[in-house]
Amino acid sequence: MTFSGAEGRWRAGLGSLRDVVRQELVTRQLTEHLPATPCRILDVGSGQGTQALRMAARGHHVTALDASRELLDVLEAGVQPGMRVRTVQAGAERLGELFEPGGFHAVLCHGVLMYFDDPGPLLAGMAGMLAPGGVLSLLVRNGDALAMRAGLQGDWGGALRAFDVVSYANRIGVRARADRREELTRRLAGEGLAVRQWYGVRVFTDVAADGAPVPEDLDELLAAEERAGRTDPYRAVAALTHLICQAGA
Repeated sequence: MTFSGAEGRWRAGLGSLRDVVRQELVTRQLTEHLPATPCRILDVGSGQGTQALRMAARGHHVTALDASRELLDVLEAGVQPGMRVRTVQAGAERLGELFEPGGFHAVLCHGVLMYFDDPGPLLAGMAGMLAPGGVLSLLVRNGDALAMRAGLQGDWGGALRAFDVVSYANRIGVRARADRREELTRRLAGEGLAVRQWYGVRVFTDVAADGAPVPEDLDELLAAEERAGRTDPYRAVAALTHLICQAGA
């Protein structure tokens, strides 16, 4: 599975309702678990850099890693004076050769794990980047709710098939893979990472049309999504699962 070649289709969705909800919720959820004082952050598969730029705007030192020159150009164009952002063009599988072990207080990996058939090496690589007590922010496709989108759209055959698989075709036309939370939690534990908190992202808005505009009542919509993303049973059926993990001291 690979994201390469889909950058243009990905960029076309930036700023849409689904993108705004995802990015805003992830920022709110992540910020709660980062130090108030500046820290070193590695954004693995940073893409256009929404989270990297937001973290840099909060004073953190951010290294943004992505294989796409096209998306890193977008990120670099958004860097404002005073932001401390370093970009590195390389694949996520090269973490070990590019960076010193234990060099970051936080590692972000949002919407990346689904493009790896075997997530194990990447999880191990990111765990190795964390300083003792460091935080891994991991956003994945929710394998426990893979049938939800098809079912809510009336695609009954697609919903039935989704109960028994973890692979799917995403909206930009790329084959990807979902993760079931309990299994992923076990994998993370094997790398010395404990899940401290988890959230749902896009409980209500995942079936919004491609390119759907941001509504006037965005603040209320985000409040509802944020509440649902923290509340059982709603968070368990969100399109995306956001896990906050911590390395051993």
